[in-house]
Amino acid sequence: MTETVGLPNARLGFRPLWRLPGVYSPQEDTLLLARSVQSDVTAGMDVLDIGTGSGALALCAALGGARVTAVDVSWRAALTARVNAARLRLPITVRLGTVPQAVRGRRFDLVISNPPYVPAPDAHLPRRGAARSWDGGRDGRTVVDEICAAAPALLKPQGILLLVHSALAGTDATLARLAEAGLSGEIVAHAHIPFGPVLRSRRPWLVEQGLVERGQLTEELVVIRAAQQHRAAEDRPAHTSREAR
Repeated sequence: MTETVGLPNARLGFRPLWRLPGVYSPQEDTLLLARSVQSDVTAGMDVLDIGTGSGALALCAALGGARVTAVDVSWRAALTARVNAARLRLPITVRLGTVPQAVRGRRFDLVISNPPYVPAPDAHLPRRGAARSWDGGRDGRTVVDEICAAAPALLKPQGILLLVHSALAGTDATLARLAEAGLSGEIVAHAHIPFGPVLRSRRPWLVEQGLVERGQLTEELVVIRAAQQHRAAEDRPAHTSREAR
């Protein structure tokens, strides 16, 4: 199937992205993170996209002149990203497997990810099916926490992590996990959006868990930017105006 997706890059505009069934469709979280990627990416950067899905974020980085490695554990996602890179004639390296398998000790100037982050009744992550793209364990943090812990080993000394997730998964928890890993994080973008089909179907359970209020119909998406603490201290004056709250 194909769908028209607009990413914030003048060269891409609104172009059709091809997608196999079960691969995550670029949505509001994708676009929110893409805008931050565009702000941080520069030509010649080495960029890692964790959980690339359709490849939309990897394409955005490649259009900025970056050398992009895109990783996904789903063969459907890896194939989708390869096809989209070929259709747009962008030189993206797509790897199937886990991050350690794919990068083998390499470090990057920019690591980006739109991971599975939706709280789910089942603590175990799905091994197949569309829910694999969004289910993040009972608190939504299983993959988010893995990325926070792995980030220092993936980043060059001056490297940056850009991560998007729902506030339902715990924004403060992400900032705390990053701090534990030696990274300083800040919110650089946010947006309130209506619940999609998955959250609407889980609303009674989310209320029981105390994750949403009764009658709540929207969620907040946040983009968190993190860097080594010495780098963050150097950058802070330039980024104060970008803080979302």
